[in-house]
Amino acid sequence: MSSLRTAVQPTLFELDEYPERVEAFPQLRYMGSKYRLLPWLHEVLAQLDFSSALDVFSGSGCVSYLLKSMGKRVVANDFLLFPSQIGLAVIENPRYRLQQRHCEMLLCENPSRDDFIERTYSGVFFTDSDLRFLDNIWANIPSLPTRYHRALAITALIRSCVKRQPRGVFTVAGDPDRYKDGRRDLRLSLQEHFLESVAVYNRVVFDNGESNRSTQHDALEIDVAGHDLVYMDPPYVPRADDNCYIKRYHFLEGLASYWQEPGTEIMHETKVKKIPKRFTPFSYRRSALEAFNALFTRFRKSHLVLSYSSNGYPDLKTLIEIMRRHKRRVKVHERDHRYHFGTHRNVKQSRADVREYLIVGE
Repeated sequence: MSSLRTAVQPTLFELDEYPERVEAFPQLRYMGSKYRLLPWLHEVLAQLDFSSALDVFSGSGCVSYLLKSMGKRVVANDFLLFPSQIGLAVIENPRYRLQQRHCEMLLCENPSRDDFIERTYSGVFFTDSDLRFLDNIWANIPSLPTRYHRALAITALIRSCVKRQPRGVFTVAGDPDRYKDGRRDLRLSLQEHFLESVAVYNRVVFDNGESNRSTQHDALEIDVAGHDLVYMDPPYVPRADDNCYIKRYHFLEGLASYWQEPGTEIMHETKVKKIPKRFTPFSYRRSALEAFNALFTRFRKSHLVLSYSSNGYPDLKTLIEIMRRHKRRVKVHERDHRYHFGTHRNVKQSRADVREYLIVGE
């Protein structure tokens, strides 16, 4: 194993400095987020020769934003809708921002608004005034001038809901006030969070001179052409708990379309009003090995960069063996990392502390 691993060389990192603008990208509490690993990811990526990149599982968008800030042509993809809206707002969007007049229009009371969110989630998440705010602002979003403005508004709503929700996940129903412990995020209303989030996302919009895109596709159905490098951070099978993003973020997925997209039908018999779980072969031991092989096969003509952790299945040795079927050179960069779990207050240190890997195939 030692012969397959390589240490990051600081001299290479100095030749291509970490983009300062990445530090302004808003952190979003998201399972498996690589936000705190971005400087390390940059050290590794800066050693590779590429001008275009596909982020297959873009999630919070932070790695796609790093790639965009490095001057690459980026495609940010996810099979869920709400990450694709984040990608549309800050990866594909070259210059559009929400101005004061847009925010005033969004906050204006709309007498024709639906009360779907308040009816459905009263007593489940947030206060009734917060829920009315969401109904009202969604009634006004279609009046925004472009899809980039609309995506920015939806992205600001997503961040607002994550910050307002205790622990940032939507797995437990109950009195929204019972978790109040003095934290500012729990004191602010959703409207206050929204206006702050608009300002935060407005600041990170920029044009890197490339034609970037945000897409919503299954990882094994994306067009393979035009990507020098493919970055992969899949929902690998954990050794404990589960990795279901819909379970944790179903409210955000529904909110991204006002529960209008297929697959966002409310399961009213559930306490938290979930939506149906979506199948991905990366989430199950019975299908994970075949899924990784299919993923590497599909993008074998590109540089492959797989982000992985020591607490996942399959193990590192197996993944290296699979990647070597398609790539002559495979290197493993690694470092210690601690994940913050949104669903557990007291997580055993052995579960939180992991070795983080970047498996690079050339």
